[in-house]
Amino acid sequence: MMKKKLQKRLFIAHRGFSARYPENTLAAFKGAIDAGAHMIELDVALSKDRHLVVIHDETVDRTTNGTGPVKALTLAQLGQLDAGSWFDPRFNAERLPTLAQVLDAVKGHLLVNIEIKPEAFEAEGPADAVERQVLHLVHEKNMLDDVLVSSFEWQVLENLRKIDPDIALGLLSEVPADENLLHWYQRVTGFSWHPDFRVLTQQQVNTLHDMGARVFPYAVDGEIDTRGMLAMGVDGLIVDDPRQML
Repeated sequence: MMKKKLQKRLFIAHRGFSARYPENTLAAFKGAIDAGAHMIELDVALSKDRHLVVIHDETVDRTTNGTGPVKALTLAQLGQLDAGSWFDPRFNAERLPTLAQVLDAVKGHLLVNIEIKPEAFEAEGPADAVERQVLHLVHEKNMLDDVLVSSFEWQVLENLRKIDPDIALGLLSEVPADENLLHWYQRVTGFSWHPDFRVLTQQQVNTLHDMGARVFPYAVDGEIDTRGMLAMGVDGLIVDDPRQML
């Protein structure tokens, strides 16, 4: 179980070491390892031909030299894009990695928080739905104890729980914990709550801890109240620069 591997406070690298490397690239994830992060956070979407690709946005416009929706491009087309020069010309060799490539690169070095993007969710639940593909890959790589899956689309988490009783699940939210979130946390037998750090209060931390949840607030635009969050007793921080936690 993942909980056996948790340290008191997790340093979680948001999209890898995204303060110093182009986000969601192998360079950013390897940089997180070198910086001493305990976990990386990454985003997963589906390509046109339904492969798991690591990218945050719905389109490739911001973080590559391409244009258009991720879901409109095949894996081969996505793999040809320059995913590093937008950050710094010296990263022009970086490409959009597949989830399999990332897991292979970091296995044995740190834990992985896979965020499934809401736009990849399909209500009809096809056999190759994004959540099913993620779970299959995690098992194929023998990384169940190393992976936490999170999403703003909580139905994804419920679907995962129906398939696997052991996968660690995290509920993402931009608003304070309310009765609906607490209901869904219990409904999916959650592992953690990942709130926007700006909405977090001591009372909410206490409430989630009383339910057995870990609390991992995330930075917004690179900013987070590190001292304030740690003073509340959170279990870790999702930050752009892991060194913010040192």
